[in-house]
Amino acid sequence: MNRNLIVIGGSAGALEVLIALVADLPADLAAAVLVVVHVPPKSRSLLPQILQRRSRLPMQHARDGDALTPGQVLVAPPDHHLLVERDRVRLTRGPRENGSRPAIDPLFRTAARWAGPRAVGVVVSGSLDDGTAGMIALHARGGRSVVQSPDDALYPAMPQSVLDHVAVDHVVPVAMLAPVLVELTREPLENFPMSNEPTESTAPELEPPGAEANQDAVREALGDAPSGFTCPDCHGALWELQDGRMVRYRCRVGHGFSPEALLSLQDDSIEEAMWAAYRALEESAAMSDRLARRLRDRGLADAAGRCDERRAEALDRARVIRRVLDAEAGKSADLADLG
Repeated sequence: MNRNLIVIGGSAGALEVLIALVADLPADLAAAVLVVVHVPPKSRSLLPQILQRRSRLPMQHARDGDALTPGQVLVAPPDHHLLVERDRVRLTRGPRENGSRPAIDPLFRTAARWAGPRAVGVVVSGSLDDGTAGMIALHARGGRSVVQSPDDALYPAMPQSVLDHVAVDHVVPVAMLAPVLVELTREPLENFPMSNEPTESTAPELEPPGAEANQDAVREALGDAPSGFTCPDCHGALWELQDGRMVRYRCRVGHGFSPEALLSLQDDSIEEAMWAAYRALEESAAMSDRLARRLRDRGLADAAGRCDERRAEALDRARVIRRVLDAEAGKSADLADLG
């Protein structure tokens, strides 16, 4: 038996990598290929059509129940997790992981569960660290791990995170991805026994549609004491889960986060709250001004003066918040220029 499943995950900067990769994959590739790229949930994804222009392999968005067919590439559609179940794929709108749906970790975890040593995981360019926990599970079940060299990636954070947590089998530039994957699919599995390391057990897997979710196991894994942090998605309590050297967070609903993803989403929540406060102060100032004019028209100068004071105080607070927001925007622009 040979390796017959390749699972690929990427985010920012991944499109260029995928175009180059599929152009070099042979038409007789002896493995099914599943691809997850972070896309906005309401967007229309044209990724299969874009890749098909350069590839000799058939490409399409995955449909629930599609068979894992050697030589075929299935891409996760927007707002759906792409999972493996036996010899087929499943689509689900289960809880977001690391703020994304589709997310890479669920694909890799289910590939580890059902394919084990027959699977090859690939992580390419992207921000933060989605894919790391999934690669830990895949590596533990005997699958092979391939990572785009961070020096070769437009956004190196995602591949670098995998390197920080997993003893990766291959670290290669884009030009070498296809040859390495083809070689891995041709190696006989009997020469590569399954790892005896335990696979991840702390974070519950996202169950495919129709499968019975083991809620008791989920509750047992979470334990009794929450971390003190709040889920950015549902605002429920988060539990801290230790998976080898990697810490993750998960709520009872099933939303999952790495520390980096949680920090990023907390930053987003803070910014949203600050904009909401800024808007509320601007509206308060406008209402105070309108009320002051009406009071003056009625000859109530003292009351109008108090409204003027409230308006000035609201505007002062709004200016403070706006200065902070503008400063943070400037920092983000500087980081983008450096990237």
